[in-house]
Amino acid sequence: MGFECGIVGLPNVGKSTLFNALTESNKAEAANYPFATIEPNIGRVPVPDERLNILANIGKSEKTIPTYMDFVDIAGLVKGASTGEGLGNKFLAHIREVDAIAHVVRCFEDENITHVSTSINPLDDIETIITELKLADLETLQNKYNSLEKKAKHGDKEIKNQIDLILTLQNYLNKDKSIKNLDLTNEEIIFYNSLNLIMTKPMLYICNVDENSILNGNKFSELVKEKANSENNDIVIVSAAIESQIAEFESKEDKLELLKDLGLAETTLKKVINAGYSILNLITYFTCGPKETRAWTIEKETTAPKAAGKIHTDFEKGFIRAETVAYNDYIELGGETASREAGKLRQEGKEYIVKDGDVMHFLFNV
Repeated sequence: MGFECGIVGLPNVGKSTLFNALTESNKAEAANYPFATIEPNIGRVPVPDERLNILANIGKSEKTIPTYMDFVDIAGLVKGASTGEGLGNKFLAHIREVDAIAHVVRCFEDENITHVSTSINPLDDIETIITELKLADLETLQNKYNSLEKKAKHGDKEIKNQIDLILTLQNYLNKDKSIKNLDLTNEEIIFYNSLNLIMTKPMLYICNVDENSILNGNKFSELVKEKANSENNDIVIVSAAIESQIAEFESKEDKLELLKDLGLAETTLKKVINAGYSILNLITYFTCGPKETRAWTIEKETTAPKAAGKIHTDFEKGFIRAETVAYNDYIELGGETASREAGKLRQEGKEYIVKDGDVMHFLFNV
């Protein structure tokens, strides 16, 4: 399991350029006019994790298999998207299918690149997008309400509870209140998740700045940062202009050299993925052996049997125990055998909560 991240924003904010940089491809048409992207472009990229190759070297593995992340480049939304403006309904449907939303915001001035407004104002741009997402959710809720109201006449308590929850969600959205992290019963959570509302998805702001602002941001990105902090959202500062330059280099070494010259410690891909993992509460554990070393993505607080189920459902069904070594111990001691001899390899049962970097073997019987 990796995760799927939808890239959204107004037209001409750098979404497609960013997508091409993240996926190291030219799939997305980066053009200076609205709706260059009609159907969503999808790019699958390996999640960069230096721990994977280190483990593979120690385990003398024949193959290394990373975990993956899918980026979905969704066409630029405009005011009125929720009512179909600019093919909006079609674009909004794509957003419902992703796990998280990366909202690209224009934080640079350039008279050669058109903007849907007369001036650069990232907060106004964000508000335009968020309003359309909320309106789309309100329409979803109203349609569900209309459907349930017909059935409510039979006095079904569960349906009444669902209608009450819909009314609560509508009220929150109309008052610009968050509909995330609500205190719900187990039954309500199941219904809430089934609605697949856009505003329940974790959001990350990507500030597209000019080349000179890539290290410290600028007055525009500061505004976005303040807003993100107030919402408990993350931001990442990138420069699509720099990414276009980096994309011209063939070798990885040349790309890293340019990053170094610019004073950047990590690639845009790594910055975005790290932020994505953070907002989705994801961690990575590893399996390591002669055949392969592999990374597996799971949510924080996942138990050992559930983690085993990521490999195969039989592993979860017939789970007996997990043999676990912390990554640092595995590296320090030079592998599984030495970790076992040093007492660092632990036998963990069904209640064990997997930690980021755990190197694991699962014993099962089906």
